[in-house]
Amino acid sequence: MTGHEPEQPELKGIDLARRALEEARAAAKANGKSVGQGRKSPRGGGVRALRSRRRSWSGAGPDDRDPQPFGALVSAVSKQRGWSSQVSEGTVLGRWADVVGPDIASHAEPTGLRDGVLSVSAESTAWATQLRMMQAQILAKIAAAVGHGVVKSLRITGPTAPSWRKGERHIPGRGPRDTYG
Repeated sequence: MTGHEPEQPELKGIDLARRALEEARAAAKANGKSVGQGRKSPRGGGVRALRSRRRSWSGAGPDDRDPQPFGALVSAVSKQRGWSSQVSEGTVLGRWADVVGPDIASHAEPTGLRDGVLSVSAESTAWATQLRMMQAQILAKIAAAVGHGVVKSLRITGPTAPSWRKGERHIPGRGPRDTYG
């Protein structure tokens, strides 16, 4: 060093990183390469893809070898074995309150699911009518919870009327309405 050059303080931390970045950009420009932030290489993939292909350890991010939530594992196994539709049907029937909400679940319950038609029994005729009017919203909630195509339509019934057919010695006929003739 000669006595004419000003003495620069030793760079540390972020200042050192900035200086190194500036030098790298200047060297790249001198070689005729494009210099910028966030540009991908023309071949695709880039450094990140190369790094992920070479890595053989889990690192800080999630990996397939890390412990998985039980629900995710069950979902993966059911998809592998072709059980997805049965699991979805079971979800509609088993988690009815979570799927449609506590309000509807307290007044109606699913009774069966066959060929995409969900049978729902309401506690009163008023609730059956209300559910029929809300049928599109209920189907949308079910589709959001378990997927499209699992439940295609609803068959909503009210409470059953009392039966007049009682006892072993029942006589066929109209019941108590045929008394007067």
